[in-house]
Amino acid sequence: MPDRYRPVGTSGNDAPRIVTLVTVTTPDPHQTTPGGKPRARALGIPFGGRPGPLNAITDVPGVEVGYTTLIEGSAIRTGVTAIHPRGPAGTGDPVAAGFHSQNGNGEMTGVSWINESGTFDGPVAITNTHAVGIAHAGIIEWTVRHHPVVAEEWLLPVAAETWDGYLNDINRQHVTVAHVVAAIEAARPGPVEEGSVGGGTGMNCYHFKAGSGTASRLVDDDTVGVFVQANFGARRELVIAGVPLGDALADDDPMLDWDRAAPGSGSVIALVATDAPLFPHQCQALARRVTAGLARTGTSGSHFSGDLFLACSTANPGAFRPDEARTMSGLEFVPWERLDPYYEAVVQATEEAVVNALVANEDMTGRDGHRSPALPRDRVTGLLAAADRLR
Repeated sequence: MPDRYRPVGTSGNDAPRIVTLVTVTTPDPHQTTPGGKPRARALGIPFGGRPGPLNAITDVPGVEVGYTTLIEGSAIRTGVTAIHPRGPAGTGDPVAAGFHSQNGNGEMTGVSWINESGTFDGPVAITNTHAVGIAHAGIIEWTVRHHPVVAEEWLLPVAAETWDGYLNDINRQHVTVAHVVAAIEAARPGPVEEGSVGGGTGMNCYHFKAGSGTASRLVDDDTVGVFVQANFGARRELVIAGVPLGDALADDDPMLDWDRAAPGSGSVIALVATDAPLFPHQCQALARRVTAGLARTGTSGSHFSGDLFLACSTANPGAFRPDEARTMSGLEFVPWERLDPYYEAVVQATEEAVVNALVANEDMTGRDGHRSPALPRDRVTGLLAAADRLR
């Protein structure tokens, strides 16, 4: 037999061997997280709009996400999330930005400068309430190491928080500057893990285990991505795909019996990124639309919840970079009368990001034996099927 016709796995005098062909399939990022957890679309939950290839904030070119996750012993359930709007190399090139506070019972540093200049620069860090100062210091430490020229001027980092004290021993300062730097250095493009990771590790939403979630939408040739650290809402408020589910799922709610926090307290941080060219005030308009996306999941916005939203545009590179030789600079921007599709994209992606944070989760027990139950996925799909709301 001529060599070119010999079956694979045989030598010249051998009998043909059985060859097993293995097909390796890549998980659909719309259905599954990189760690193999289901996303909302895997349950058949319907959402409006057209998602990007990854259905994540990293569909926006240049955006990278990294995590440090701390789960140790019975009482440490926390971490850090880092998001680069222009990637690590883009530090020193500010992005147009706008901030909106739905309810101010929370903290996001750098907001005074964002409101003044319409910009921010460098990575954003999200962590727990009592570590927000550490996150701020960690961003500075990373910048000093990797962008010393930028650090020589002045830094006003963006660090934000939500409260994880139900599951995490929040007062012991488990998050360190090294953990923040590690999250920033771990940031990558591509699919984004969701659920109990990074700053979302110890977070709860609608009294179910939640945390980190993301989604994206395409608007013509532009992309709008949303990332949330979801830690808000009372169980009775929960709505998925337009179906009120809180009362039907009210039976396993250990947080309701904990008297140190009012139902609905906690907070939510949202970061919206887009490659559409926008003015800072247009970014602020996008940030305001996060409120409508959260409302689709049922929340009315508790007094005890810090609901803080930041939107940025990665377009117009170099336009805000300090340059003593330049006396004038210009921006391209989407006309105001054409912004409605971008508003809709923010609303749709925010709603899906919250549900993704709930779906991609399991039960967690933390400090003092406190337990946060996972969203019961089978019951949810049964209730949505009964309402004829599954795809």
